[in-house]
Amino acid sequence: MDQIVFFTDILLPALQKGLIITLQLILLAAPFGFVLGVGVAVGRQYGGPVTRVLCKVLVYFVKGCPLLLLLFILYFGLPSIGIVFSAFTASVIGFILCNGAYNSEYIRGAMLSVKDGQMIAAQALGMTRLQAVRTIVLPQAIRRALPGLSNEWIYLIKYSSLAYMITVIELSGSGKLVATKYFTYTETFVAVGVVYLFLVTLTTLAVNAIEKKYAVPGMIRG
Repeated sequence: MDQIVFFTDILLPALQKGLIITLQLILLAAPFGFVLGVGVAVGRQYGGPVTRVLCKVLVYFVKGCPLLLLLFILYFGLPSIGIVFSAFTASVIGFILCNGAYNSEYIRGAMLSVKDGQMIAAQALGMTRLQAVRTIVLPQAIRRALPGLSNEWIYLIKYSSLAYMITVIELSGSGKLVATKYFTYTETFVAVGVVYLFLVTLTTLAVNAIEKKYAVPGMIRG
């Protein structure tokens, strides 16, 4: 088969379909993973005893459980107790849990870098603890955590390839199906790698722009 025909008529359409699924996975998981990370970080740092324990258990479980195993549990394991998710939904939930747990560690570390005196001053001015966290601590912490959070967003792009293991035909899965059918492993996987490289580069540039725009004054080097 002519290489140009293979790329234009077979490979590119297949990768385009897979890329759409990959982008859906990422765009659904990233914002909810960020929100979960913020919630868990605040819960561990400022929550009550029960909240702190629950947040710690979630983080320790997700950090100690390989993501692929977590996807297997969600898709293959939970139906045995009557909880059934589609492959796509199970993938999104797994990515949210993984992304959220690691995001929470970056955000919690950034929270610890905010001086305690700011919280004391806010409460002395009549703010509640929640108001002080929401308006003073979190804005600073999220800015400081951006470099770490950007790593997790990049990892999420690459994590998405694991969805194929539970039958979601995303970018890597589409490439593997084409490579297996036409025995064009090198060409196909190089093309898949180029697409992932493009996604990671685009994300890196976007995050760098966000970091510069929202950097804490005096904390960014030229």
